[in-house]
Amino acid sequence: MAIPAPGEQVMIEALRADHAEGHTLSVAVTPEGDISYQLPEPEAGTTGESAVQASPGACSDNVLLPKKHDVVYAYEWYIGDGGMPGALSQANARTAFADAINNITMGYNNCGIADTIDAHSDYIGTTTYEADITSSTTCSDRDGKGTWDAGNLSSGVLAATCSWTTSSGSGWRSLVEADVRYNTTDFDFTNSPSSSCSSLYDVRAVGTHEAGHVFGLGHAPDSGHDNLTMAPTIDACNTSDRTLGRGDMTALEAIY
Repeated sequence: MAIPAPGEQVMIEALRADHAEGHTLSVAVTPEGDISYQLPEPEAGTTGESAVQASPGACSDNVLLPKKHDVVYAYEWYIGDGGMPGALSQANARTAFADAINNITMGYNNCGIADTIDAHSDYIGTTTYEADITSSTTCSDRDGKGTWDAGNLSSGVLAATCSWTTSSGSGWRSLVEADVRYNTTDFDFTNSPSSSCSSLYDVRAVGTHEAGHVFGLGHAPDSGHDNLTMAPTIDACNTSDRTLGRGDMTALEAIY
C-alpha cells in the first residue's frame, strides 16, 4: 500500500469470487506522521477458512455491518478511458455504474424499507486518469479523481475499492476520494445476465457492492450472510446484489 498523506487513511476492500475471506487492509497516518495499519480479525471459530453456515433471507438478515467512514458531501466520480467490464461502451458503462451507485444512495430494496438515506453522487465525466489500484490489489498514491475503470487485480478478486478519508477527531470519517476497479483480466462480466448465463458476473450487482464501500459500508461477516449485498463474495450470474437487504439498509441508515 502506498502510504497516504499525513492526516489521511487509505483502505482497500475486495469482492471475491472464490468464497475466501474478504480482503481488507487499511493504513493511516496521523497529522503528526505516525503510521498504523489494521487487518480484519478472523471470525471466531475459524482458522482462515470461512465456516459454512446457512444464510437467512436478505430481508431477514439484520447483521450489524461495520461502518468505515461517513460521506459528508456528494461523491464525485469519473469513468476511465480504457476498456469497460462486459465490453460496455463508456456511455453504457456510465449508465450501469450510475445505476449501481443509485442502488446505494436511494436505498433500493425489496424489503419494504423506505428510503431515508441522505446521500447522493455527481458524475463528472470521463478521464485519462486510472483508478489508483494496483494489479496486486493494493492502493497506489491517490490522484484526486474518483475513477471507475477495469483492469487487472489479484487472482480471485472480482473488483476492489480504494477509499481515502480524513480524520474529524473521532475516527476516519470524511471521504476525499474513492476509486473502483473491475478485474477484467481474470473474469468476464455482463450487464444483463440471461437464463443461459454460467460464468459471467453482473456489472451492476458487483458495482452496487463496490458503491456500498464508497459510501462507508464494510463487509458482512465471511459466512452466514451470503444474501446481503455487502457479503464479501458473489457468484456468477447473480443479480440479487443489485437489491439491498435489511442489514445493508440498516447500516446505511445509521450513517445517513
